[in-house]
Amino acid sequence: MESARWKRIQELFHAAADLPVQDQRPVVQAACGGDEGLLADVLALLDEDARASSPLDCGVARVADAVLDGQWVPPPVAELDAYRIERVLGEGGMGVVYLAERKDVGRRVALKVLRDAWLSPARRERFAIEQRTLAQLDHPSIARLYDSGVLADGTPYFVMEFVDGESITDHCARRAAGLEERLRLFRALCEAVQSAHAHAVIHRDIKPSNILVKRDGSLRLLDFGIAKQLEDMDALASQTRTGFRLMTPAYASPEQFRGDRVGIQTDVYSLGVVLYELLAGKLPFDLAGCTPAAAEKLVLEREPERPSLAARNAGAGGLTGKSGWGDLDVLVLTAMHKDQQRRYRSADAMIRDIDHFLKSEPLAARPDTVRYRLSKFLARNRRGVGLASAALALALGFAIFFTVRLSRARDAALAEAGRAEHVQAFMLNLLEGGENASGPAADLRVATLLDRGAKEASALAAEPQTQAALHVTLGRMYQKLGQYDRADELLQKGLERHRALRGPIDPAVGEDLVALGLLRLEQARMDDAERLAREGAAILRQTLTRDHPAVARSLMGLGKVLLDRYRYDEAARVVQEAVELRSRPSVSVLDRAAAMALLADVRYQGDQWAASVPLNEQVIDLYRSQLGEQHPLVAERHTMLGFALTGIGRNEEGLQHTRRALEILQAWYGRGHPRTAAALTGLAQAMVLMKRSQGKDKYLVEAEPMLREALAIQERVHGPSHLAVGEVLYALGVLALHRKQYAESLDYFVRTEKIERATHGDRHIDYGATVLVQGTVNVAMGNWARAEELFRRAVGIYEAAGMPQGEGGDGSGWWQLGMALLGQKKFKEAETVSLRAYEQFKKRGNFLSGLIPDVRANLAAIYEGLGQPEEAARFRAELEAATAKAAPAAEHR
Repeated sequence: MESARWKRIQELFHAAADLPVQDQRPVVQAACGGDEGLLADVLALLDEDARASSPLDCGVARVADAVLDGQWVPPPVAELDAYRIERVLGEGGMGVVYLAERKDVGRRVALKVLRDAWLSPARRERFAIEQRTLAQLDHPSIARLYDSGVLADGTPYFVMEFVDGESITDHCARRAAGLEERLRLFRALCEAVQSAHAHAVIHRDIKPSNILVKRDGSLRLLDFGIAKQLEDMDALASQTRTGFRLMTPAYASPEQFRGDRVGIQTDVYSLGVVLYELLAGKLPFDLAGCTPAAAEKLVLEREPERPSLAARNAGAGGLTGKSGWGDLDVLVLTAMHKDQQRRYRSADAMIRDIDHFLKSEPLAARPDTVRYRLSKFLARNRRGVGLASAALALALGFAIFFTVRLSRARDAALAEAGRAEHVQAFMLNLLEGGENASGPAADLRVATLLDRGAKEASALAAEPQTQAALHVTLGRMYQKLGQYDRADELLQKGLERHRALRGPIDPAVGEDLVALGLLRLEQARMDDAERLAREGAAILRQTLTRDHPAVARSLMGLGKVLLDRYRYDEAARVVQEAVELRSRPSVSVLDRAAAMALLADVRYQGDQWAASVPLNEQVIDLYRSQLGEQHPLVAERHTMLGFALTGIGRNEEGLQHTRRALEILQAWYGRGHPRTAAALTGLAQAMVLMKRSQGKDKYLVEAEPMLREALAIQERVHGPSHLAVGEVLYALGVLALHRKQYAESLDYFVRTEKIERATHGDRHIDYGATVLVQGTVNVAMGNWARAEELFRRAVGIYEAAGMPQGEGGDGSGWWQLGMALLGQKKFKEAETVSLRAYEQFKKRGNFLSGLIPDVRANLAAIYEGLGQPEEAARFRAELEAATAKAAPAAEHR
């Protein structure tokens, strides 16, 4: 016999010999693939193996076989080494398992002995692997290994924790367990599997009979008999392509049937099948009576019935209400996806979505889109679909019309894809340094690259569509660098070219208008920003379907403009619509998180801090699920969550989140990075807020060195005149103001004003804020006339920039101007602006309501000066009543 054929016979024999007798023939028959001679040779060996009758020939396992089959009584085996045998528990593929008791300590254990050790070296090796695997796993939901040894005849054994329980499915059925109980048990199973994966161990045979629930309700995962180390998977894959595949078909993944490389997602699939069975009361595929080939075809080609539908058919629909089944379907079918890349990445990811479900939160997993399912159907049925299409084309006389239209659409799509590819290649080449003469990319500054890119883009007149797209892309990049004039020029060119090529009502024109509107926002041209953003969003709504990604992007752009115009209610409505659009199944989790983050910012800046908190918490969970714990986007949300928590009085908790943001950014970027410096600034600002709310100087002491370190980093990286430097100087000015170091505070704010004017000009809101705060310092110093001059300038800047002090604004400029006028005894002017501020503060509430006592005190003093004691008494009474009402609440806090 040829050596290769003999090797093949041995492989099939040793693999099939581990199976129960009734399963051997169909499995070997499928593995032989129609080779009747090979099948006969392997079955002959298996028959000879089964005819062995002597206990010496059969070994302990064969004796147990006979006991279980009732054929003959085994020789009395009362003891094995230090263990007293009570009875046979059962037989697995490789060994027989006894219930035993350790004689010295009285502990009941499960003792597993290898069967036919001398017949199969491969079987001995798998037995040893199971033993080593259990030795390295330490988790409360994984059965523990206690001991191991060798019998007198060389047969190995090991001793495990004895689990007196029932399978997870039997347990839940007997108790008629509710949905939450089933999910919590399943969650414990996922934790055990995740622990094994953390030790690079893949179980490969997760099924209910290996998942036992004890009487105390705790769960144990058993039988790592065919588990495998991740590093051994490549070798395993090459072996299983030619040899028998070890698995339990009903719970096996598609890649196990195909003999492909298995990994963490293999266990995830089996977990999905177990959860399906727990929820629906039946398996996703009925493989009873199927040959191996038929089972493989069923699992590989057929989609499982939705668990919700299967549960109704099986009479298990009472587990949960109608609102819950949709998410459960998504959760289970994501775990069981035939494409490994579309399953949950880990058992831990499943745990997170189970937790989301139990908390009634959105899942990270999303169902398949119609487009995805259609593409898979076409890929599986190319020939059939082609024949059907041909028949349909012959039957329909107007098919030519549709063919022409499809051809045009295809050509347009190809042209669009070509332009996108050209733009991408252009930008990549640009960032790589271009020709050799240009030098390596590391020697080029970003501004230099963009200048060269703009010059080269102007030479693409022969490709006007590509040129227009590049102008817009380059314009946005200049905008990020703060070079607004250059950005304006390029965005305008892109918009004009798109209008000339496509007409005034086109999606590209709409997107260009929104981009230009966002530039106008940074240029403090607020009216233009809103007009452009609204026009662009309207065009996109008119020319695209509502669920097109560009529509949601335009709504977010318009929302940002409205947010910066202090139109919080309208901004919230617009951004909420964007969130709804980005919550569709086809939208990525990161896009959904970005929309929710913007909504959280709208709520925060609109002083709706309580509404901002849960939004930020959800966004953190979404970002963590996709990016991990240590990502800058996670840090950004920790910062915003921290400020929102401080706003609702949860000060220490808020400070913890701002500290967490700094930890993440410092680990990501390093201590000397400008992003780390920005996080230091944010944490210091939070501490100043803590000082204001709690009156504790310790926060100011801790904040100062942080701000000085941040200033040093930003000046080293950006130079002395960058906006990032201005932000730290502003924070230092506020800190000095709280410490009553007025001259030092004023110096910081003057330096900030110069940077703001040089960057934004003298009409920007941020520039107005630096003017306003200088007026505040002058009030503290008693320089009333100078304070009045500064406040009038600030109010003028705000209103010119589109931030009215009345409806839609916050009135703080009027309030401070009223203080300056009162200080100069200009009572009548002070009355007018102070009353305006008072009414506006009452409308806005929340944070600004804290200024109402101050403006009431000012109005009382103003009316005393005007000789109107009754009005003065009214405001004093309001002030005293509000103070008395607030005192118990303050004591409670």
